[in-house]
Amino acid sequence: MTDDSRPIIGVTINNTDYAKEYAAAIERSGGRPWLILPSHNLSPRDTAARMDGLLVCGGEDIHPRWYRQEPRPGVELMLNEARDDVELPVLEAALEADLPMLGICRGMQALNVVMGGELVQHVEHHSGTTDGENHVSDYHRIFITPGSLLASVVGSGGFVRVNSIHHQAVGEAQKAPGLLASAYSMEDGYVEALESPDHGWVLAVQFHPERRGEIPPHFDRLFDRLVAHSAEHAGG
Repeated sequence: MTDDSRPIIGVTINNTDYAKEYAAAIERSGGRPWLILPSHNLSPRDTAARMDGLLVCGGEDIHPRWYRQEPRPGVELMLNEARDDVELPVLEAALEADLPMLGICRGMQALNVVMGGELVQHVEHHSGTTDGENHVSDYHRIFITPGSLLASVVGSGGFVRVNSIHHQAVGEAQKAPGLLASAYSMEDGYVEALESPDHGWVLAVQFHPERRGEIPPHFDRLFDRLVAHSAEHAGG
């Protein structure tokens, strides 16, 4: 940590404009966001050593080569391979260092890929709509497993309505063997949250808690807990 006593939270992201809601959530929770862009030039280990926790944000699709596949014919992928080349090795280094980590949307998919899982390259009815330059969310119900890490963070398990802006997904068959699924979509059974039993605090969700007002306010606790665990790691 620096002279600023707030824990440093690395934020992997595609550009500074897209980072605003994520950075604001970290700051509200008492953390200091450090943007890690596709132009980032520190090594993954040096990057992990300079931060106290990691937030892996939403964004473009991960190139299928990272999970041993080719792009599926007929599927339109929005790729950012420069981000893949920075973000996924940083995520791996953060796991090796056992940094507290929160993944959101693409971030959940990235965690699954780095841990050895795969992705469903296209799903229907989750991608929202576009209004000019704005992405408008879809909504659906999920079931959060009682007793899971996610349930302990948000206060309870059970059914809840969340937002959705994604066209790729993790199904049970694609889930990395070292991860636990702790929430599922009630519409189609796709995984909505993953957590690692082998790390101190690693949690990822498919929905978007940074879009305040679209989901219940107790999901702000995801950022609170990330920052709190990162502060403990920094002082540890």
